[in-house]
Amino acid sequence: MPNRVPFNEALLSTVGTPKQAELLDSSPRSRVWRVRLADQRLVIVKQVTDDGDPGADADTRFAREVAGLRLAGRASGPAVAPAVLATDPPSRVMVLEHVDDLGRTDDWMPGYAESLARLHALTGPADAGALPVWSGPTAADAESFLALAKALDVAVPSAVPHELADLLERLDPAPYHALLHGDPCPGNDLRTADGVRFVDFERASLGNGLIELAYFRIGFPTCWCALSVTAAPLAEVEDVYRSTWRALTGKDVPGDLADACAAWLIQGDALVERAHRGTVDQLARVPAEDFEWGYVSARERLVHRLGVVADMTRDHDHLHALGRLSSALADRLLERWSGLRPLPTPDARPWY
Repeated sequence: MPNRVPFNEALLSTVGTPKQAELLDSSPRSRVWRVRLADQRLVIVKQVTDDGDPGADADTRFAREVAGLRLAGRASGPAVAPAVLATDPPSRVMVLEHVDDLGRTDDWMPGYAESLARLHALTGPADAGALPVWSGPTAADAESFLALAKALDVAVPSAVPHELADLLERLDPAPYHALLHGDPCPGNDLRTADGVRFVDFERASLGNGLIELAYFRIGFPTCWCALSVTAAPLAEVEDVYRSTWRALTGKDVPGDLADACAAWLIQGDALVERAHRGTVDQLARVPAEDFEWGYVSARERLVHRLGVVADMTRDHDHLHALGRLSSALADRLLERWSGLRPLPTPDARPWY
């Protein structure tokens, strides 16, 4: 039965007896309940499943989420994630603190950026091996991006292959140890009286925090609810992130935000939902078909990302040629498909 909470004897003795359970909306890769215990406490119970994610290792995803949540539990002051109350690894069940979500407001982004920086700053070199390292674009992604330009009859500046090779080297996550959420999308962040808390750490990793700060510019690339953040709101959230990081670490944020945005641009898998990643060359599909994810199409996502990289690299020392190619590709896409829409802005979001 869907409302039967999978508690074994160990969980019953540790957490208590469930009296009421409500099955909540979640991804196909998990089942999530809001549970009222016999002592009237509310908890969240999540069971990681094999459903909806062909070939994925549910045990690995469970272990990864629990590890990410426990690292996030180090936060001093306001929490940045729910606390882990108990786990049952054989059944891939975790019992989490219930967090009252106050709901979204029009000014949600600064608090999100602050909590994201606080999350990222929780780990360091001593935590190497606690989670997988961030998995970024590969040489195959770079080749697919160049093939896309050829398919659209856009000339590739001679310096671009070299720039992409150097980009991949700079994106090596080895020197970085920030605690990355892995999918910090609207819906995976809960607004509380003490600040934002993140949930769904199945893709948690260690790497450069700029990879997730880039979400604001590049359009929330792992999210079905793609957004365009520009001008003053963008400047504010990036300043909040950087100042929070500096206050916690005593250092400036390492790395190059343009590199992080370029990383998302050349990854075709960032055009589709998780279940379809790693199946086909998604960039190769773009000239022939425009496939939707959520309210936004692949070409619309791609045009936005191309424009971002073009704008960020006009005077960039290492990505200038890639920027010129990005501008030309964006123009070609808009020329061939004039009905492509800009990404919605946060104040025009249709999903909440």
